[in-house]
Amino acid sequence: MLAIAIPFLLNGVMSFAQCSICTKTASQIGEEAGKGFNAGIIYLAAMPFGIMGYIAFRWWKSENQK
Repeated sequence: MLAIAIPFLLNGVMSFAQCSICTKTASQIGEEAGKGFNAGIIYLAAMPFGIMGYIAFRWWKSENQK
């Protein structure tokens, strides 16, 4: 499972995680700042996914012990 998840996590930095408003804002502030803006969006999205993953793992672990 971890071997499947790692490539997706590493590829997330290069993906474009912007809505239409964020894309317009990033294009107005320049390319270098736009890359930082995009990385910030990925960074902020990582915490909710990490929390959900932790909860799912704990639930799965407790279900397998029964």
